[in-house]
Amino acid sequence: MTKPKRSFSARIFRASLKTAIYLTGGTVALTAIYAVVPVPTTLTMLFDSHGAKRDWTPLSDISPNLVRAVIAAEDGKFCSHDGFDREAIEKALKRNQQGGKIRGGSTISQQTAKNVFLWQGSGWTRYLRKVPEVYFTFLIEKIWGKRRIMEVYLNIAETGIGTYGAEEGAQRYFNKSAKDLTRTEAARLAAILPLPKKRAVNGVGGFTRRYGNSIAARIRVVKRDGLDSCIYP
Repeated sequence: MTKPKRSFSARIFRASLKTAIYLTGGTVALTAIYAVVPVPTTLTMLFDSHGAKRDWTPLSDISPNLVRAVIAAEDGKFCSHDGFDREAIEKALKRNQQGGKIRGGSTISQQTAKNVFLWQGSGWTRYLRKVPEVYFTFLIEKIWGKRRIMEVYLNIAETGIGTYGAEEGAQRYFNKSAKDLTRTEAARLAAILPLPKKRAVNGVGGFTRRYGNSIAARIRVVKRDGLDSCIYP
C-alpha cells in the first residue's frame, strides 16, 4: 500500500522544521564546546585585512584592573542583567529616534555573542544581525555564565589594528603581560575598545584621554560597589 503524497506546503513545513532542529542542535553544541575550548577565530578576524594577532589568555592571567575597566566603560550592570540591559536599550532607541549617529545599548554579553558567532555589519545588515544576536546571547548566558563570557570577550575583542585580545593589546601598547596592567593602563585600553582602529592608547589626547581618566576613576567604584561580584566573589 503506497503512502499518500504530502502536499507541497507540508513538505516545506517538514523541511523547515528539520532545518530548525539541526541548526538549534548545532549552535547549542558549538556554544557548549566554546564553554571549555578557546574560540579559534571569528569572522571579524578572518576578514581583517591587517591580519589577526592574538594570544589566548585565561581570565586568571588578566589583570582585575582590565576586567573592572571594561565593566566601567561598557556594561556597569554586567553582573546583574540576564544578557540584556533593557534600560540602556530603551535609552539608545530614544536617542536614535532623534536622528544623528546610531548608538547601541549592547551589553558585554551581546558584544561577545556578536563577535564569536556573527558579523559586525553596517546599515541594514546590522539590523539583520540582531535576531540571531539575541539568540546567541541567551545561549552563552545559560551555558557559559558570566566568568566565561568575560574571558572570551577579553580574548577576542579588537584592541588595535590587526590586534585582538587583552594579552596582545597589553604587549603592543605597554610591552607587558595583561596580568600586569595598572589601573591607568587598563583604563586606556578599555577606552579604545569601541573604535580600536581610530583611537590611540599611547600618546592619547583629547576625548580618549578624558575618557580613559574617567574609566580609571570608575574602576574603584566597580570594586567598591561589587559590580564585579560575578567575576570576583
